[in-house]
Amino acid sequence: MDESDDGRKIRNICILAHVDHGKTTLADHLIASSRDGELLHPRLAGKLRYMDYLDEEQRRAITMKSSSISLQYKDYSLNLIDSPGHMDFCSEVSTAARLSDGALVLVDAVEGVHIQTHAVLRQAWIEKLTPCLVLNKIDRLICELRLSPMEAYTRLIRIVHEVNGIVSAYKSEKYLSDVDSILASPSGEITDESLELLEDDEEVTFQPQKGNVVFVCALDGWGFGISEFANFYVSKLGAKADALQKSLWGPRYYDPKTKMIIGKKSLSPGSKTKPMFVQFVLVPLWQVYEAALDPGGDKAVLEKVIKSFNLSIPPRELQNKDPKNVLQSVMSRWLPLSDAVLSMAVKHLPDPISAQAYRIPRLVPERTIIGGNDVDSSVLAEAEFVRKSIEACDSRRDSPCVVFVSKMFAMPMKMIPQGGDHRERMNGLNDEDSKSESDECFLAFARIFSGVLRAGQRVFVISALYDPLKGESSQKYIQEAELHSIYLMMGQGLTPVNEVKAGNVVAIRGLGPYISKSATLSSTRNCWPLASMEFQVSPTLRVAIEPSNPADMSALMKGLRLLNRADPFVEITVSARGEHVLAAAGEVHLERCIKDLNDRFARVNIEVSSPLVSYRETIEGDGSNILESLRSLSLNTSDYVEKRTPNGRCVIRVHVMKLPHSLTKLLDENTDLLGDIIGGKGSHSIKILESQSPSLEENVDPIEALKNQLVEAGVSSSSETENDREKCKAEWGKLLKRIWALGPREKGPNILFAPDGKRICEDGSILVRGSPHVSQRLGFAEESTETPSDSALYSEALTLESSIVSGFQLATASGPLCDEPMWGLAFTIESHLAEDLETEKQPENFGIFTGQVMTAVKDACRAAVLQKNPRIVEAMYFCELNTAPEYLGAMYAVLSRRRARILKEEMQEGSSLFTVHAYVPVSESFGFADELRKGTSGGASALMVLSHWEMLEEDPFFVPKTEEEIEEFGDGASVLPNTARKLINAVRRRKGLHVEEKVVQHATKQRTLARKV
Repeated sequence: MDESDDGRKIRNICILAHVDHGKTTLADHLIASSRDGELLHPRLAGKLRYMDYLDEEQRRAITMKSSSISLQYKDYSLNLIDSPGHMDFCSEVSTAARLSDGALVLVDAVEGVHIQTHAVLRQAWIEKLTPCLVLNKIDRLICELRLSPMEAYTRLIRIVHEVNGIVSAYKSEKYLSDVDSILASPSGEITDESLELLEDDEEVTFQPQKGNVVFVCALDGWGFGISEFANFYVSKLGAKADALQKSLWGPRYYDPKTKMIIGKKSLSPGSKTKPMFVQFVLVPLWQVYEAALDPGGDKAVLEKVIKSFNLSIPPRELQNKDPKNVLQSVMSRWLPLSDAVLSMAVKHLPDPISAQAYRIPRLVPERTIIGGNDVDSSVLAEAEFVRKSIEACDSRRDSPCVVFVSKMFAMPMKMIPQGGDHRERMNGLNDEDSKSESDECFLAFARIFSGVLRAGQRVFVISALYDPLKGESSQKYIQEAELHSIYLMMGQGLTPVNEVKAGNVVAIRGLGPYISKSATLSSTRNCWPLASMEFQVSPTLRVAIEPSNPADMSALMKGLRLLNRADPFVEITVSARGEHVLAAAGEVHLERCIKDLNDRFARVNIEVSSPLVSYRETIEGDGSNILESLRSLSLNTSDYVEKRTPNGRCVIRVHVMKLPHSLTKLLDENTDLLGDIIGGKGSHSIKILESQSPSLEENVDPIEALKNQLVEAGVSSSSETENDREKCKAEWGKLLKRIWALGPREKGPNILFAPDGKRICEDGSILVRGSPHVSQRLGFAEESTETPSDSALYSEALTLESSIVSGFQLATASGPLCDEPMWGLAFTIESHLAEDLETEKQPENFGIFTGQVMTAVKDACRAAVLQKNPRIVEAMYFCELNTAPEYLGAMYAVLSRRRARILKEEMQEGSSLFTVHAYVPVSESFGFADELRKGTSGGASALMVLSHWEMLEEDPFFVPKTEEEIEEFGDGASVLPNTARKLINAVRRRKGLHVEEKVVQHATKQRTLARKV
């Protein structure tokens, strides 16, 4: 394929949508229109699903991976990337979005906006993609719902308005997650008054009159934008095309008497004039459909369309007995789908040169050097020059070559082209690679951002942690590799090329041993790695796997390594018990991973455990009465747990309180940023001016933003008076200056506050004060100016600080209920160190003293949690269900068995389907989709996304105390374990911890079981 010399003639486009909204069918028609149907015959478009070339994809009829194809349209070269719509494969959407500059967002005109539509719009916004809207399945409004043109117009305008609302909400950073935006979206009807507000507004993203919205029926192969119909009516209405295009959407009406276009206010009272979009666009479409599909339809309408637009349709197609085929023949020639979509893509989606100029803050965030005089200025200058080359999409041969690999994917060796001089290169240089990968060959799915990439070129493979300014200490994050072959991707096929210029999407062979998931390739060492991709969800479904035959362990290990490289989202770890744990996004994703291991990578029989669910541990209360909690922490109350080290020298007192939910959520969501801030080491630190997630303001300092949020989150949940609120803010401000550490792993949602008391106590012991390390890093507190004492006891107290923090980290990593991490707790640990009364130094009988302190702190923290009524916290899925009214009862029965909490239930406008939103615990979600399908005979579908952590209110140690409880449950001996206790016991049993349970069920009576021989 000839490369376009001009970068302005390239378009990189991804197709994004909810599952089953028609992405692959649309891609089929675009492929069929390219190169006169060489790749795909137009008649097979929509039936073949060309981009779904995996057997599993064809069997399930869903896309499971993002794949690219190069198309030609006029003199433009388009790289089209089809992506999955299922929530389990949203990582593939991230890989597709990073390599693209524009996105075609599809929405089903009948089903409307769904949960994954929110997710893909957010992904496009994060990656700074320019979106265009495609409203698909318009024919269902006519044939299935039987709507009138006016009803269809109201429905379309509502969908456009809803999608615009989502984009504007993300732009204003109103919602932190997709679930928040769904829950906040209004379900009320759009009135005529609100329609007036939808008129031309420069801030609104999608406007049909601008040309970035098209209306299509992908299955039948037709589609149109407003401009097509504006051009049809230019001569008939005697108006200019531009004026018509602006008037064919929104409350604009055509007055046949004056032959003028008027607004709604100029209409005469009682007028039945319809908006121009209905009158001139939808009514003709409805007439064509009725003429073709109704048994008594007027066939003259079809002939009129054919004659008016000079359509060349073979007579045999018009004489087809199936009216659907006749309709498809007429519509696909009158309003060709590919022309409508591709012309919009060429006109409204940016080329790589203009796109990279405004995407650069997201791709390579600007860095300023703070401190450190050992920075090599020449290295910094070259790194900045490389950044400028990416920004300009410089495709000259002498400019630095920078490539981003978004994922590795496996292809069978038989699918790799073996022709020409490439055969020699591959056979000669890739022997080792081929042996290690057996029948699978790993290719890199990549986009060239600068320079020219050539086959055989030597490049540096740079991981996300590489820092060119750190010299030798950063060398482990960079490797040198030789590229063996470069291919243009054609769906399943590959076309070898010798060199490709900046702005193109390619597949690269020869990087298998060097890249695990994603990486940056550069022709120079002095290059910043491109920013890591942001995934919408995290792998939450974890299972332990082992081979059925222990002798196959080495084959499984090799298969896991290959799977880890081939799937951008899967996580493979070894647990503390030595199990191999595979983490996937959901059940469908897990099934595909297991199938790939069985059939492709390991080729052995595998035993899969039941899912391993993560929990968190906390204490009773909602954290809302924070003023009382803060006072109890700051005052020397008796509400503490005291422990003493075995040698009696150190007394440890622990206070614990519940943090407000908003603060816990903030700490949980910003763990990576907090880890970077707290763990920043070295002679110079790098300040990234724009955080990984885009912000409303360019170059906003993420540390400052986090500081402000921490101050607000501490007092936002208090519902006291203004006076109490001020007191609370003052108390919280004092505590923010005393943050010693976060946990677990130094960046979790639990806080350790440094004690605030006298250094030397009355009994002569010294208080281990600790240093507000995290507060200093965040800028809440100044560096400590305390003058050190010369006493040996003081020096020993300083050495114990790390032991106290380590004990806190151990305690928060494994709570008392079932060794799961703690969640949303604040600890104050006072450690009083006394003089060693032993005059002679004797060998320590109780082990190393620092270890004693660490163990005592850990035990004290766990005992403090047990004393304050511990509770278990479970992860919750947000679940969106769609069902027909007759299956509502069966669906609610399934939900109630799964401990689901219904949020809302509403009927979809214009259809008989119900949409139900619910929260389902992750522990109850396994097999939920199958049970739902069986219970409703396939009439209900569900999609789940991880939403939040929620405390289970039940007391796991419940014992009847009040008269009513004793009357209901007896003396407690007959109380069945409640849900919380069952969950805790299941985790303890899995971890091999002690479980309190009766082994003997009937001790008073001998049970003789018949022995059947």
